[in-house]
Order: sequence, then structure tokens, then C-alpha cells
Amino acid sequence: MPLLKQVVEALVFASQKPLVPREIASALKGAASESEDPAMQALGKTREAEIGVVLEEIKTELEGGERAFRLMEQVNGWHFVTSSAYAPWVRQLFPESKPIRLSGPALETLAIIAYRQPITRADIEAVRGVAVDGMVNMLLERGLVRIAGRADVPGRPLLYESTEYFLQHFGLKTLDELPNSTELRRIPLPTAPVPEAPAETDEAQTLKPEGAVDELLQAESDPAAEGAASPVETEENPSSEPVPAPESLP
Repeated sequence: MPLLKQVVEALVFASQKPLVPREIASALKGAASESEDPAMQALGKTREAEIGVVLEEIKTELEGGERAFRLMEQVNGWHFVTSSAYAPWVRQLFPESKPIRLSGPALETLAIIAYRQPITRADIEAVRGVAVDGMVNMLLERGLVRIAGRADVPGRPLLYESTEYFLQHFGLKTLDELPNSTELRRIPLPTAPVPEAPAETDEAQTLKPEGAVDELLQAESDPAAEGAASPVETEENPSSEPVPAPESLP
């Protein structure tokens, strides 16, 4: 009868997506419920903690050997991957699949978001010193960052954070695995000035487009009204002061 380590290895190898210990335990229970074999029923009682220990053992064995693949844990589970040393040959099997290449400015923008998320676009620009609209939009399109909501400041600017795909792409399980994450998160960075909230009187005087048009029409029809606009100068209503002729060009 196969041992638990072999069964777990077979499940991870056969799965089309990464597996977490809970899914492996569910597969073991499902097989046990369909069999009367005492050994299979015993495997069905395996706990998730035991499966986690077995996965770590398989990972260690493959890293210490001379195999071309290894077991890797990412944010979405465990799966087998080929070693990066064999990438030139493996890439020939997938000519249509090209790796994502990010420019230096894009990597800088992504790093700021990853280490200081959630963060507004204005704060990113305060750190980089340049506009980042194009960089942020490109990172959104590639699924590396996403909108995390709005900041609780006047104007309610959008907040950005990294995605699960970001962790998968860089082979990370959590954001704590970012290089020097603790130290870099403590370093003070420039931030954008917080815009002042408009005064209540200004808000009370703010008009909707329709209201603004109505007030303008009323002011034009009643020149004596306070704050009425001056009559527009037209050919039929010339200004009382003559307009000097423009100087002739040489």
C-alpha cells in the first residue's frame, strides 16, 4: 500500500492547480469513503498538519537531490515547478508564452506599492518625483496590482495594493517574504500633501449645473442684482471706450 508521502506527491503532481493541505485531506477522505481497505481508511484520517509536514519533507528531499524539478509553496498552494536552471530548454516547449518584462520605472512603482500598500497614486508620485499614471495603468492591466478602495481624505483618492498574482509571479508566499521587508517598511518616505477640505460656506454655495445656468440667466435679466454679470460687448452693444487699432506688422 502506498505511503502517505507517495500519495501526497501523486496528488500534487496530478493536479492542474496548486493544492493546499485542506484539499489534499479532502481527497484522502473521499478515497477512504469509497474503499473498504483499512489502509486507505487510515489515510483518510490524516490531519492537515500531518500533510503539511509531509509536503515540507518532499520539498527538502527534492532540493537536496539532483532532480530537475522541485516542490514549491506559493500563496495559492503547493505545486511542482522546474528548476530555473533548465528554463532555456523548457521555454522551447512554449514559444507563445513570453515572460512578463517590466521596465525600471515599472519595477520602482511596483516596489513602492508592494512595500507601502495600500497607497495612493499621489504618494507614489511623491516618492518617485514623476507622474506614474502610465505605470500604474500598465500594472493594473497585467494583474500585478489592483484597486483596494479609497483613502479617507478629502477627494477620496484611489488606493492601490498588490495582487495574489504578484506573489505567484515573484514566487512569494506572503508579503513578509519580500527582501528586507521589515526594514524598508520602517523607512520614512515622502508623501503627498493632504488637500484641505472645502469650507462649509463654499459647499453651500456650490451649485449644480442646472442651478448655475438659472442663476446666470437671472443675473443677465436683472442688472441691478448683486453680483450680476456685466453686459457682453457685441457689435450691437459696443463698448463706450474706443478700442485702439492693432499695430501694423512690419
